[in-house]
Amino acid sequence: MVWPGLILMAIFNFIPMYGIIIAFKDYSVFDTIANAEWVGFQYFEEFFSDPNFWKVLKNTVGISFFKLIIGFPLAIFVAVLINELISPKFKKMVQTVSYLPHFLSWVILGGMFITWLSDAGLINNLLMDFNIIEKPIRFLTDSKKYWSIAVISDIWKELGWNTILYIAAMTGINPALYEAAKIDGATKMQQIFRITIPSIRHIIALTFVLSVGGLLGSNLDQTLVLQNPVNYQASEVINSYVYKMGIQQGDFSYATAIGLFVSFFSLILVVITHLVTRKISDESVF
Repeated sequence: MVWPGLILMAIFNFIPMYGIIIAFKDYSVFDTIANAEWVGFQYFEEFFSDPNFWKVLKNTVGISFFKLIIGFPLAIFVAVLINELISPKFKKMVQTVSYLPHFLSWVILGGMFITWLSDAGLINNLLMDFNIIEKPIRFLTDSKKYWSIAVISDIWKELGWNTILYIAAMTGINPALYEAAKIDGATKMQQIFRITIPSIRHIIALTFVLSVGGLLGSNLDQTLVLQNPVNYQASEVINSYVYKMGIQQGDFSYATAIGLFVSFFSLILVVITHLVTRKISDESVF
């Protein structure tokens, strides 16, 4: 049963890695990869000297960082709340509702957010109805507000889905531990912090390592949907920059060099985070 997965992984993940060498070649669609001229680290130097490099890197790291420090602990918090629900039917309903946004594409959600955040949209109308503001706030045409919109919308979309691993791990906790804690007079909060959280610490460490590894992988779909000429300075991230340079402008070698840099840096982040978590817990999460 494992073979189909391994074959698909080989076809779509390992074999295409041969194309990485175009990052070191002057490649065009009118030539083959093998015949393209070697240029060494030319495209890496161009990227690091590109005036847009620091802007794109800042936006990518900034948006991903806030998604991590807000979304990561919030997913654990929500998972604990769902796990503490007594009614099985209500619990399933909450899980279903929280998972639903994950299955909606950013084309749909982006259209919803653009409508809600417009000058005459739901958010502005509610704020004015409650006399919180006097005139509409220009959410999508103010670059200073883009990071907040990107972080909040992404967390809202993925929060329920990110709780799945934690809830699954919580179901494996021995109920006798909670019974013993109740007999000893432990409060619900003490049970959560002394039993629930320590019991899923390995899953927390694993998801944290993987989340840090994706720090430079800002959501491309979200960016393309919410980006406009006005918020471009705050919304352009590495993935969208690679997409535009590679697909739209046809500079495949340059785009591949950027992508390779991101992959290499992400690998370093994963290794460092894994070493830190292993040193703290004295155990490997992998």
